[in-house]
Amino acid sequence: MQSEAEKMRSTVILLTREGMGQADPSLTTRLISTYLNLLNENDLLPNAICCYAEGVKLAVEGSPVLDSLRSLESKGVRLILCGTCLNFFGLTEKVQVGIVGGMTDILTAQILADKVITL
Repeated sequence: MQSEAEKMRSTVILLTREGMGQADPSLTTRLISTYLNLLNENDLLPNAICCYAEGVKLAVEGSPVLDSLRSLESKGVRLILCGTCLNFFGLTEKVQVGIVGGMTDILTAQILADKVITL
């Protein structure tokens, strides 16, 4: 039987918003921060975290979750950022963590995953 940590290795997490859920931005930021910290602290490491739409804002200069994302990446989690989205928001030059990819990279990560979680 697989442990929770082993199950996470075949999981991809999609970050599509600048926070987690739909609520006041201070709450959604706190929620995504807590979520990423818990992944880190418990070594629940997904195969990849894909950021697109407003989710790319989490991986750029000034993001409150940069330290968590850097830590996850240092533990082997692939962080894939949508280049089209970064360009749309004018953030390409402000990327602090992850790799700039395309929709093909995000699609491939999803197809290869046993489970996809969208936040």
